[in-house]
Amino acid sequence: MFGICNLSSIPVRKNGDDKSEMISQLLYGDLYEVIEKKEKWVLIKINFDDYKGWIDYKQFSEIESENHFNELIKNKAYSLDLINFVETYNKELIPILLGSNIGVSEYIKHTFDGEFSNKIRNRKQLIETAKLYLNAPYLWGGKTPFGIDCSGLSQMVYKINGYKIPRDAKDQVNFGADLGFIEESKEGDLAFFDNDEGEIIHVGILLKNNYIIHASGYVKIDRIDQTGIYDLNKKKHTHKLRTIKNIIDNI
Repeated sequence: MFGICNLSSIPVRKNGDDKSEMISQLLYGDLYEVIEKKEKWVLIKINFDDYKGWIDYKQFSEIESENHFNELIKNKAYSLDLINFVETYNKELIPILLGSNIGVSEYIKHTFDGEFSNKIRNRKQLIETAKLYLNAPYLWGGKTPFGIDCSGLSQMVYKINGYKIPRDAKDQVNFGADLGFIEESKEGDLAFFDNDEGEIIHVGILLKNNYIIHASGYVKIDRIDQTGIYDLNKKKHTHKLRTIKNIIDNI
């Protein structure tokens, strides 16, 4: 059994319970496979990144067949507006958010008239996308301009611009080529940060001239050096640099 997100966003939870933590989100147009069903909850695997979690059965929308699913996964076109709308067959409006996959809207009889991208875009465009998320509040598991976490930011910015990377920072760090020094990096490269145990706990997107955009409290721009992130407001280092990865040229 397969499904499609036909709402602006749907929380994906760690367990099948309203009180369980949100570990990710489905955005409009996201596709998924159903792994398990119980009375009120559905365990799914998200097609884009193989992420697994539970969604409320009331928000489940089934795709007619596996053949339809296999055809739909070829249709990738991501909304470039912070917020826009699709119109249903009966003229109702559904709000959709930046990065929604409107490439599948025709299947669910929705129409869209807005800016979108369906191709691989360059580093400059990737940075332009990242800056659209500025001041979005930090939200664990979030993937939208109304709430996003650090790895959600990097994944969504890359996704919108035609690149596929995993959901979590600890997995994203396994992609691309290692760069030894910040001076070797380009805008759009990813910087990863670890804790005292050596675990990857944070990721941000490098900008020009030793700046970085990342989600920490909210999406903001700070300085970065070989030690880590230097918070311009707190005037101190807040994250310890582990490595920098060139994803774009090595994916």
